[in-house]
Amino acid sequence: MEKIELNGKTILVTGSAGFIGSNLVKRLFKDTRGTTIVGIDNMNDYYDVSLKEFRLNELQKAKPIDIKYVFIKGDIADRDIIDKVFAEYKPQIVVNLAAQAGVRYSITNPDAYIQSNLIGFYNILEACRHNPIEHLVYASSSSVYGANKKIPYSTDDKVDNPISLYAATKKSNELLAHAYSKLYNIPSTGLRFFTVYGPAGRPDMAYFGFTNKLRKGETIEIFNYGNCKRDFTYVDDIVEGVVRIMQGAPEKKTGDDGLPLPPYAVYNIGNNQPENLLDFVQILQEELTRAGVLPADYDFEAHKRLVPMQAGDVPVTYADTTALERDYGFKPSTPLREGLRRFAEWYKSFYA
Repeated sequence: MEKIELNGKTILVTGSAGFIGSNLVKRLFKDTRGTTIVGIDNMNDYYDVSLKEFRLNELQKAKPIDIKYVFIKGDIADRDIIDKVFAEYKPQIVVNLAAQAGVRYSITNPDAYIQSNLIGFYNILEACRHNPIEHLVYASSSSVYGANKKIPYSTDDKVDNPISLYAATKKSNELLAHAYSKLYNIPSTGLRFFTVYGPAGRPDMAYFGFTNKLRKGETIEIFNYGNCKRDFTYVDDIVEGVVRIMQGAPEKKTGDDGLPLPPYAVYNIGNNQPENLLDFVQILQEELTRAGVLPADYDFEAHKRLVPMQAGDVPVTYADTTALERDYGFKPSTPLREGLRRFAEWYKSFYA
């Protein structure tokens, strides 16, 4: 593994107004010195833009004096913008978190996924090809495992059967990165994130959507009659994993044929502890009551409905994190109750 120093470097974070992206930038503010951090985000309205603006405002408040921080409103699917960013700032480390997220939305709005996840990622790869970079880190997803029966999911498993367009685009990212790593010797690492949650998260995620509906007195739908398990991963654990991986790039090596072996890797970042959806809802409602988001006498049973599985969804997600522990000495560990407590407290302060 090639050790990479982050201090004094220029780091490009795409999707920097997003949930993981903004938390990563905040962490880099804390951990690095003398860096230039360039964030880019198209600020689209897939979900409430005021949340993205809140995250950007938090970053402006958190920026230390010795870090240069630049935010660019732009779309990675726009080749000219990406080429200009690379020409002007010459990033040495690129973290591509910009993507159209969500399994269900990919069924109703496929164009957004092709634009952002395929064309956008291709533009990033081309820019990395034509500019010297030390490491490209990019978001993949646990969705690539599809309906794999073997659990926990390992990065050694075959993942050729996506069951949503979103999953197919994320698997495509891994394939494209592999090709560019092989052809142009670009060190790249893909990260398969497992159900990320936390304060100021994505409102399309179950915990946030449930909270919004319960607060309005609406009924929440629990899919597969509650027989789903999810490997919920707290956002700080995800960011810890990303920062560690940024500092350790796959090594450039030459094969027996004299040609470069692709400096390419993929890791799972998950809690390695799937939670039953009904247990998850129980903890969520307890923490929402504790934080005062919902009254103590709220009738949860009257606002819950068990429904069949949705198209594109999977019954279980469960990360095998052995490789992450072996190579980076890290394993996510935030307990679900602790993470949901922080979310509930943030929700109360933000929406109060």
